[in-house]
Amino acid sequence: MVNVTVTTPGGISNPLSYIYVAAPVVTGVTPQFGPDTGGTSVTITGSGLALANAVHFGPNLAAGFTVVSDNQLTATAPPGTGTVVVTVTTPGGTSTLGPGSPYYTYLGAPVINSLIPDEGSSLGGDSVTINGSNLTYTDSVTFGGVPASFSVLSDTVAVATTPAHAAGTVNVQLHTPGGNSNTLPFIYDPA
Repeated sequence: MVNVTVTTPGGISNPLSYIYVAAPVVTGVTPQFGPDTGGTSVTITGSGLALANAVHFGPNLAAGFTVVSDNQLTATAPPGTGTVVVTVTTPGGTSTLGPGSPYYTYLGAPVINSLIPDEGSSLGGDSVTINGSNLTYTDSVTFGGVPASFSVLSDTVAVATTPAHAAGTVNVQLHTPGGNSNTLPFIYDPA
């Protein structure tokens, strides 16, 4: 803080305080992924965040934000696409890239196009290939609401092992940070 005065031929003004504020630094965002429709609550960490007056996800203004402390705030991601830099603006300026990862990636909702095979034993243990799109960040696969073990081979292929389930037709669905997929039917045959 410094005192500012004005000097004229008539004298010196009374001093007023002026505070220098450094530009904020964003060092991380959690989570780093969310749906392209926006709406995800994102925790932003860094320094100099207490006086935040705007938060941007790339060129888009956050849908809203709350300052938690000088080192943390939460913001609601707006709709967007691709991977963007998250910035915070204060009276000291707009954040610069600091250590860490101030990036946020928008993901489209996953889509299931086919299940091969689409039928198996009610005892479970069958390998099912799931073909679709936006599968890279799959974090769960369910058969009739029952979680299945799985592995992601690419953005278009995942392989799941069916859990045991009563005989009948169930819906298969997967989830990513981009949202829930559509469902496709899988038939459990009696053991």
